[in-house]
This record gives sequence, structure tokens and C-alpha cells, in this order.
Amino acid sequence: MKRAAITFVMLAWSSFVPAQQATTPQGQPSSQPNAAQPGAQPGATATPPQGKRPPAAKTQPEFDAYKAAVAAAGDPVALAKSADDFAAKFPDSELRILLFKVAMHGFQNANNADQMDAAAEKVLKIDPDDPEALVGAAEVIAERTRDTDLDKDQRWAQAQKYASHAVETVDTDVAIPAGTPQEKIDAYKGFMRSSAYSVLGTIAFNQEKYPDAENYFRKSVDALPSQPDPVVVLRLAISLDKQSKYPEALKEANHAVDLTQEATVAGKLARQERDRLVQLTPGSTPAPASKPPAGAAQNPSSH
Repeated sequence: MKRAAITFVMLAWSSFVPAQQATTPQGQPSSQPNAAQPGAQPGATATPPQGKRPPAAKTQPEFDAYKAAVAAAGDPVALAKSADDFAAKFPDSELRILLFKVAMHGFQNANNADQMDAAAEKVLKIDPDDPEALVGAAEVIAERTRDTDLDKDQRWAQAQKYASHAVETVDTDVAIPAGTPQEKIDAYKGFMRSSAYSVLGTIAFNQEKYPDAENYFRKSVDALPSQPDPVVVLRLAISLDKQSKYPEALKEANHAVDLTQEATVAGKLARQERDRLVQLTPGSTPAPASKPPAGAAQNPSSH
């Protein structure tokens, strides 16, 4: 769960960090520059070092209503309703997108894929280039589409479109407040790229395009080498296995074992794959009827 927990913190950082640039309507520094609410108060004019300007309120009543809405951040259902109510009252507010993104992450943390996807789509209606929402929507589609679905090709194509576009927009469509440490920016963007490539790899794997899956999974790991996702590493091992690249596959399977705990779903699958590959590595006796572990192309969320 280590990466999953860090992931949520990083995504939350993306939504909450604009609060650090809050100013009063008169343009004076706020007395609470590190307030826990996302979004800039009226009058904020700080220019980000790269990417887009962080969202800001136009009026004090708008900002007050925003703060009241975000107070429900601990309950994604309540926050989603508050976000909808806020958007209805302030249909042109830049802060709508922050509320929908916080709701999206709340539903992600609660493993509510349908509502996560609904919140992501609301973000994309406001900003179709937002990489967080693109990755969020793509992940839901990729992980929930089955080979037996009649519309699987259309769903996979949509997920591919979203994930590919996220890779394109991560350098141009992230609102980064001035003063944000470069290491945080780099880590966040690395995570977004890693997630997008993971989605593309999962789709290629499910389509049995194993060389493409291998390429995307490697890009996913390389995009954030300090925090490899155990599930991505396991899927990379199986993609190599499917191509009979057994020594390379065994190396990645061992890596997946190192990153997981034996009692978890991903841990059990990683050890099953490693044991299979040990038998298939040159110099060892092959397992004649062995197959890669089933289910690894889906989402073993417990690492």
C-alpha cells in the first residue's frame, strides 16, 4: 500500500497547494498562507513557474462558498454534492475544477470507481487537457473493461486517448503555484507520466500486444524510478514471460516479489510468477503445463 498512499498524497498536493498563494481581496498577504483549503482567494495574481495559473476566486462570496463546500472533503459523497451545488451557483468559477478534483481523489481513495469516473468527467468538461482527470478516467476504463465486453474496443480506445493526452499535457496543463519546490514538481509529473504509461501498458496487455505492453510498462517504471509500482513491475514480468523472454521476466518477477508482501494479492501473484519463471530459466527444468498467473492484468490493489 506504500505507493498507493503516497500516490494519494501527491494527488492531494496538486489540488491543495494553490492555498499557499492565497491573498486577500485587497491583494495583501493572507494571515493563513498555509491554510488547508485549496484555491486562491480573490486578488491572487502569482504567476506559476511553469504550466497554468492556479485557479482563483473572482469575488469574496465565491471564495466563502468554496471554503464551505471543501469543508466536506472528508466525505466524497457530501463533497460531490457540495461541488455540484457550488458549480450551479457559480457556473463560471475557476474553483469548480478544484472541488471536482478533490471529490475525484476522495472517491479514488474509497475505491468507488464509478463516482471517481463521474467526477473526472466533470473536470474534463471544464478542462479537457487536465492530466489528473485524464489519467483518472483512463484508469477506471482500463481496469474495468473486460475481454467479454461487447464495447471493449471502444472503451480501450477511449482510455488510450485519455492516457496518451495526459502524457502530452502534463508539462503544459498543471497549475503550479510560484515557489513550489522543483523536486515536488518533478515527482508529481513523474507520477502522472508513470500512471498514464501504466494504463497504456494495461490496455496493450489485455489486447495481447505484449511487446507494446512491455514498452509501456518499462516507461511507467522509468518515469518514477524512486517509487516503482509493484503491479506495473509484475505486469512487465508477465509481458516478458508471454514473449518467452524468461531471464528478463524472472528479473522483473523477483523485483515484484521484493516490492510486495506475501499475504497480499499482488504478492501472491508475484511469487507464483517467480516460481514459474525459475523453472523456465535456461539451465532449469521447464514446467510443461505452467501458465502465467491469471488476474494480473486486472488491478491487485493490495501491494
